[in-house]
Amino acid sequence: MPRNWENIFSSWATPPGRTEQERCENAEKAIKNAIASSDKLKQRNIKVFPQGSYKNRTNVRKDSDVDIGILCNDTFFMKLPKGYEMGDFGIKPATYHYEQFKNEVEEALVGYFGRDSVKRGNKAFDLKENSYRVEADVAPFFEHRRYPKDGSYLSGVELRPDNGRPPKVINWPEQHYQNGVSKNTDTNRRFKSLVRITKSLCNEMADNGNAQAQQIMGFLLECLIWNVPNDNFGHHTWTSDVRACLMFLFNNTMKDDQCSEWGEVSDLKYLFGPSQKWTRQEAHQFISDAWDYIGFT
Repeated sequence: MPRNWENIFSSWATPPGRTEQERCENAEKAIKNAIASSDKLKQRNIKVFPQGSYKNRTNVRKDSDVDIGILCNDTFFMKLPKGYEMGDFGIKPATYHYEQFKNEVEEALVGYFGRDSVKRGNKAFDLKENSYRVEADVAPFFEHRRYPKDGSYLSGVELRPDNGRPPKVINWPEQHYQNGVSKNTDTNRRFKSLVRITKSLCNEMADNGNAQAQQIMGFLLECLIWNVPNDNFGHHTWTSDVRACLMFLFNNTMKDDQCSEWGEVSDLKYLFGPSQKWTRQEAHQFISDAWDYIGFT
């Protein structure tokens, strides 16, 4: 018997239930308490903030862990215009360095949760889940500033992996959040639902052995749906919206020049390029597989 995809998509469109949402919120609160309890970090200008799919409300039931950023504003990394130096913008050398900050974040987390609950990774810390909270990825950041020649700057966040590979990771969480909210509003609140549908579809395909789905990141899926024009949303059924989005993405990821100007949701970084963990070809293959998996013709 054919599957009722409309009912499935309708279920997938909704965010995790209240109980799961509360466990996400509990993890965020506990991490804030851990940082606040550190005598060393009390001396710093620290902001603890949610990011990723949890913050953006594009998380799905199976992937309901949380991403939490620990941002120290006492020091910042920067990207200067070609030919310019720090002194041109009145920037002085740092006295507090990222390695020390990450070590102090680790001390705070271990001191609050215990060594067995905290694992240090190359980029972030993994906080194990329990009956009260979900698993959390805790990433320590310094501010990242992108300067044009006029001395103003765009503010993002940056971390440095322990092993230096890649040498740095720069994200734009606030811009990502604002652009996602705008897209959701402009599509009559369909954008985030379509992201959740696509993520859940990918999870099911992966569970059923689809090799491409097993490699696709949820962040990439969110960015792909964000690049779909708004007039592909808002049909009478979820099935029609899914069909329209997949068709647009399939047709426009066939060649590099068709999507070379696409950006991440922040619109401050190209979606496809040598610095990304994925390729245009991988995205195209997943979209093709998803179309066939649903049985669209």
